[in-house]
This record gives sequence, C-alpha cells and structure tokens, in this order.
Amino acid sequence: MLHALQLRGYAVATDSARNIIQARKSSSLSPRPAPLEFAQAILREDIRQYGEQPSRSGLIFFERGVVDALGMLHELGALPENGLQGLLSKYPYHRQVFLFPPWEAIYVNDSERDQTFVEAVRVCRKASEWYQRCGYGLVEVPKVGVAERCVYVLQALGAAA
Repeated sequence: MLHALQLRGYAVATDSARNIIQARKSSSLSPRPAPLEFAQAILREDIRQYGEQPSRSGLIFFERGVVDALGMLHELGALPENGLQGLLSKYPYHRQVFLFPPWEAIYVNDSERDQTFVEAVRVCRKASEWYQRCGYGLVEVPKVGVAERCVYVLQALGAAA
C-alpha cells in the first residue's frame, strides 16, 4: 500500500527492520542481531527516517516509526519510563494510527519477514496495545484490495482519494 500511496504523490518511509535485515544479509551477517541490539538499531533508523522526511505540508506515510521501536525497547525492559513522554513529544505522528492486522489469506514469508502468522498476530496485538498506551487512536483498515485501502485511508484523513 505504501508503494501505491507513493505513486499517488505522497511521501513514504519504509520499514526500518526490513532495511536493517537487508543490509545485514548483504554484509553476510545473520539477519537479526540480538533483540536489544536490533531494537536499538531500528530506533536509530526510525529517527533517521523521521528527520529526513520533507518539511513541506502534506501527508507522510510511515510503514512503522519511532513509536514502534520504543515499544520494542519497552517490551525488552530497556526503555526508561521517565524518558518515554519526551521521546513521544520529540517525534510526533498523526494521532490516528492505521492498523493493518495480519491477513492470513495474503500472509507470506519473504527474505525479511520470517515470523509465522501466529507470531505476526501476537506482534500486532502488542503494537496495538502500545500505541493506545502512548495515546494514539487506532483505525483498523479493512481487508480489501490495495486501491480500496488507499481510498479508505485517504478519506479517513480527509485527503483526496
């Protein structure tokens, strides 16, 4: 869907975890480092991507972002509670988060996505709880084709579909 939105002229930021896994594999390293190191690398990449987005007006769509990486660190017990609000304030996102729950009919593994469908469902549930804890509202995107999903998201944001 990000690719479809990009074709419509919207700025997008890709999934940092995928980028890191691709870079590690191209350097003949294991796809993922230890969980804490991986979460920290994802946070660094998400912060970099956040800072590189154009400062123009308009929508920017993130596959994931700083909030997701902070959730990973929290899950590992490596996020100081007193630093969370400062980081959330420093890297604000739209208060509506579009949730794309795992969809078994189209779920496939690839060179970067190695988790099972059951694991994906668990991660989605944890991420949903984390976003709500951080004050974001969740909007579940219906399980329809890519073009229809684009229209749904853009209309929910009041943008031209």
